[in-house]
Amino acid sequence: MSTTTTIDDATSVAPAAGGRPEDERYPLGKTFLYGLQHIMTMYGGVIAPPIIVGQAAGLDGAQIGLLVSAALLVSGLATALQTLGIRFFGSQLPLVQGISFATVSTMVAVASGDGGLPAVFGAIIVAAAIGLAITPFFAQVVRFFPPVVTGTIITIIGVSLLPTAAGWMMGGDAEAADWGSVPNISLALGTLAVVLVLSRFLQGTISRLSILFGLVIGTVVAVPLGLADFSGVGQGAVFELPTLFAFGMPVFEVGAIISMTIVILVIMTETTADLIAIGEVLDTEVDSKRVGDGLRADMAATLVAPLLNSFPASAFAQNVGLVAITGIRSRFAVAAGGAVLFVLGLFPVLGRVVAAIPAPVLGGAGIVLFGSVAVSGIRTLSRVEYEGNLNLTLVAVALGFGIIPIAVPDFYDQFPTWVGMIFHSGIAAAAVVSVVLNLVFNEIRWGRRSTDPSVFTAGSSARLVVTEEQEQRRAEYFARLDAEHQAARRARLNADVRARVRHGHGRRSGCVSAIDLDADGVPDVLQIREGARAAVAERRPGADSRPLVHAGAAEPGDR
Repeated sequence: MSTTTTIDDATSVAPAAGGRPEDERYPLGKTFLYGLQHIMTMYGGVIAPPIIVGQAAGLDGAQIGLLVSAALLVSGLATALQTLGIRFFGSQLPLVQGISFATVSTMVAVASGDGGLPAVFGAIIVAAAIGLAITPFFAQVVRFFPPVVTGTIITIIGVSLLPTAAGWMMGGDAEAADWGSVPNISLALGTLAVVLVLSRFLQGTISRLSILFGLVIGTVVAVPLGLADFSGVGQGAVFELPTLFAFGMPVFEVGAIISMTIVILVIMTETTADLIAIGEVLDTEVDSKRVGDGLRADMAATLVAPLLNSFPASAFAQNVGLVAITGIRSRFAVAAGGAVLFVLGLFPVLGRVVAAIPAPVLGGAGIVLFGSVAVSGIRTLSRVEYEGNLNLTLVAVALGFGIIPIAVPDFYDQFPTWVGMIFHSGIAAAAVVSVVLNLVFNEIRWGRRSTDPSVFTAGSSARLVVTEEQEQRRAEYFARLDAEHQAARRARLNADVRARVRHGHGRRSGCVSAIDLDADGVPDVLQIREGARAAVAERRPGADSRPLVHAGAAEPGDR
């Protein structure tokens, strides 16, 4: 028996298999549009590390272009593995994988030395193998990431990304002459306005693609203003296949391996936070098995990356914000974005087109994206219980440590190198501090006090009680004031009704006055008459039940 598929069926969203929100399916066109939006959001973050490391290694333009193409290719493969997944590899969550910026400082230090890029690639291979080996242990830490920890980390993820958006708004290049110029910032604010207007006044697909349309419209506006440069699009090959070990066989240096292993641990911590964050955004279960599969996909992609002349891959936090903003939860849409990345890696000319998006345009969209990540963390923290525990202190200290490297980047410069590598990332610092304090405050039972555990908590609770009392008194005052105003208004309207009835402008004259038709709850003439009749009946026991007319009006039988 054949089944007929209507147009409505073909264009509707397919229900999520097994009830998981991330398994939603969209029509093919929308799937690739949503995926393209993800790629345009994170494209700048993917190409930045190879450009920076390539310049540090003294490469020419063509060689840096090869690194960029390899980064796109690896990011596409890693995204497909993470979203679609195979046995033991891939969380099957809508996470975009890209070249991690957390490794840039370490790679620059190694690439600037005698080993060059081969030493970087050798260190990445060994560190990724170590990360892959310890993944089963890492996956067990999920139970140590309750909402008070995840909310803190997610908040810091968003806050730590906002300086990047601000730098993009100013032009993206601090050495450029137009850094922080009015045209750059105006273009960024204009892009932001487009995104907000589309999100507010349009519905459906266009609203969900507001970020993509904002990027396109912002770029189009930038062209006549001279703020967009497409001159580099035609430079280089149109199509190019990857070459294994194009920069030579990897070199294994002990110091580089140790440094890179520490960075890989930081990446694993950040990826764990991103996995839990996307679970919070989707309201889907992320257990230890899922975290383990996600970390294995992360480390597998990192292990393969040096073979293709690329660097460690990890989940991109800004795309978590995009999922929260657009509501596009489908992992298949993100997988389509991974396919776009892969194609961009094979066709460098297409990548150069996307790379021409002006930095201020990316900054305008980044304000919404990165800010939404912080708000997601705040929303998670709002569900945390703060009474009778030290959660308030935990959040305060962890947020403080997360903000330190953002506000003062050279704070840890005098510490040993391994300390700076861990705590130089605000995300990693907040993760480490919040997990440790959660163990001390909530997991270890010894020495815990059941009441008033902290003066900070007590003070906060006292302020909260005072605030609630003030709000209650304010509400009572305004309620009483409203009741008095309503009573006075009803009195005036009732007096007007009585006057109209007395002068023959009521129902007896066949005229229905405006007050009789009042819809704000004020009784009309008939209701007033019945009320008066009931009042008289209460004062005169045994009185008849004939309807009374209002005071000043004659009975129907009186002439």
